[in-house]
This record gives sequence, structure tokens and C-alpha cells, in this order.
Amino acid sequence: MIIAIDGPASSGKGTLARRLAAHYGVPHLDTGSLYRAVALSLLDAGAYLGDSGAAEAAARALTDDILASPRLRDERTGEAASIVSAMPGVRAALLEYQRAFARQTGGAVLDGRDVGTVICPHATVKLFVTASAGVRAARRAAELRARGEPADEAIIRADIEQRDRRDAERAVAPLKPAADAHLLDTSNLDIEAAFEAAKAVVESVIAAR
Repeated sequence: MIIAIDGPASSGKGTLARRLAAHYGVPHLDTGSLYRAVALSLLDAGAYLGDSGAAEAAARALTDDILASPRLRDERTGEAASIVSAMPGVRAALLEYQRAFARQTGGAVLDGRDVGTVICPHATVKLFVTASAGVRAARRAAELRARGEPADEAIIRADIEQRDRRDAERAVAPLKPAADAHLLDTSNLDIEAAFEAAKAVVESVIAAR
């Protein structure tokens, strides 16, 4: 069973993916962390973020250390990841890694921007998780403050909206729901309600197979 969960930044897809993976006893991959790791590699090297050659090389040389770095969640890394993720060479370099992860015995849960449309177009279940930009900005601000970091909600919202546009308008694998994805708006749902809604979708699809 492969569960593909896509959606924009701070929509709650990552939390749902982890919860569903734990519930069904299958591994989970946050595909966005791969692009964040590429971006962080470039930032640490002082490289130009628009250098597609350097970005592709970084994508092919990812290490466990960089993939485990807590700095992957930094706002600067996230913004940089949105830039490198638009590069066809980077996406191609990471494609087989993600597909191999999905092919594990027993299945997997993957979340990102193009899991249901590109990475796993034949996934058992596809969810597209979204929420309003205002709600997503508030969630991200709360997450940063909980970590003791400053957070300006207006700036965060502007960054989220800019990232949404970049993800939706990129030429390769733009952010959009797969034609057969189940839409889940979490704007007015807490994590428990969102998890129950997502689980209900998965169970209904399994029951219908």
C-alpha cells in the first residue's frame, strides 16, 4: 500500500503522513526534506542557489548527516528549497530515490508536492492536503515560537504565498492535485480531526479495492 500525500507548505501534510505511517506500520518519507537537504548543501558551500549544476551535484551526493540536520526546518532553508526544487536536473536526480522508497515491501507513506502526480502516479491512496494561507502562516509562526525563534506572521504569510506561486508555476512537476486525489482542507481541523478524516479516506479506498 502506497499513500501519496501532497500539498503546499504548512498545510499539515507532514504531520498527517507521519501519523498514517505509524498507524499502518509502514515507513514514511518527507520528500521535501530531500530538496531542503540539497538547498542546505548549497547554502553551506556558499554556492549560488541558481546554479543548477551545483544543485544537481548536491542532489546526487546527499549524506545521512545532511538529511538528519535540524537546520532543514529553518525558514531560510525552506525558501532555498523552493528555488532548487524547480530545477529539472535536481528533480531527476532525486526521482529514483523516492520511487525506490515507495517500492519497499509493505508499502510506504510519502508526502511532498508531486508524489501523487509524478513520483507515485499509481499510489493506492492519494491525498491533497491544503489550508488557507493565513492558517498556514499562523501554524508556522507557532512552530517557530515553540522553538524559541522569532516569528513575524505577516512576513511568513508573504513567504508562503510566494512559495505557493513558485511551486504552482514551475515548468516541471508543478504543485497540483492529482486527478484522482482526495482533497482535504485542514483550515478548520485540529490534528486529531485531520488524522481521522485522512484515515477515513484511506479506509474507504482500501475497502473499495
